[in-house]
Amino acid sequence: MKLRTKVFAGAVLLLAAASVHAQGNLVVYCANVEDWCRVMVTAFERKTGIKVAMTRKSSGEVYAQVKAEATNPRADLWWGGTGDPHVQAAEEGLTLEYRSPNLDQLHPWAQDQWKRTQSRTVGIFAGAMGIGFNTKLLAAKKIPEPKCWADLLDPRLKDEVQMADPNSAGTAYNALASIVQLMGEDKGFDYLKKLHRNVNQYTKSGAAPAKALSLGETAVGINFQHDLVPFVLEGAPIKIVSPCEGTGYEIGSMSIIKGARNLKAARAWYDWALTREAQEAGPLARVSYQVPANRSAKTSPEAPDFSRIKFIDYDFKKYGSSEVRKRLLARWSTEVKEQPK
Repeated sequence: MKLRTKVFAGAVLLLAAASVHAQGNLVVYCANVEDWCRVMVTAFERKTGIKVAMTRKSSGEVYAQVKAEATNPRADLWWGGTGDPHVQAAEEGLTLEYRSPNLDQLHPWAQDQWKRTQSRTVGIFAGAMGIGFNTKLLAAKKIPEPKCWADLLDPRLKDEVQMADPNSAGTAYNALASIVQLMGEDKGFDYLKKLHRNVNQYTKSGAAPAKALSLGETAVGINFQHDLVPFVLEGAPIKIVSPCEGTGYEIGSMSIIKGARNLKAARAWYDWALTREAQEAGPLARVSYQVPANRSAKTSPEAPDFSRIKFIDYDFKKYGSSEVRKRLLARWSTEVKEQPK
């Protein structure tokens, strides 16, 4: 792979979908952190005058909702979150083909996402999977700092590791798929079964373990590294690690939902979201630390340095496919989550 280059509690901004549709505005399902969703909505409304109703959910939840609403879509556009569920939605015909005039401004890896899905989704950022840990908690418990995936199996970490549920969170599915690709499927599941003994909670949201780390509620969290950065900058005793064996990465994506009632507005967001201006909105507001897809957009200096990370050759087409994704999730639920510790 070659790349050149706050989460807060509160009510989700919701407007009545029927009212928004009647006004000809825009309904967006956002699968990035809430602060970033709000920054984008504000910037887009100011730029275009188009009013936006935004609902924030995890990637897996958005996919499930889009699928459930397929015969009567309530949203027009799905912005952000890991690419795997976007790829599955594209394969299942839940999203629309669209070529933005700004496509050529993107890095090849972002354009490749568009090509892989027959123009139904596009890459908007990249982020690395990693491990975060609370240095104070580990020191107090006299547990060595983890450097590798293997270190998370240390018996001293029993009930000290937190990760999300891959059925609801794209972050956790990316971690699951990364481990399977790194180790092989059977060995990967053997690893996940052993890891299960040390997991204290499978959260609904992929970013939740990062918050728990900052509050001292867990010693170790499996997260995208960019989700850990805001808490480090706020002074939390968190250290971010790229696993020594290698790690996966995401291509955050964007899709127009099939049956969108406000198609013109959805395309306006889509085109704008690929521009340098929009791609820098998150980093400038200090709410996102991913690598932006637009080649001219600046990456936050606090973002993880991809040149120092050992990446696997993540197979987005295979692990974003409906067949493989459903099978891995079912196997994880049966062989890992439902098993006693």
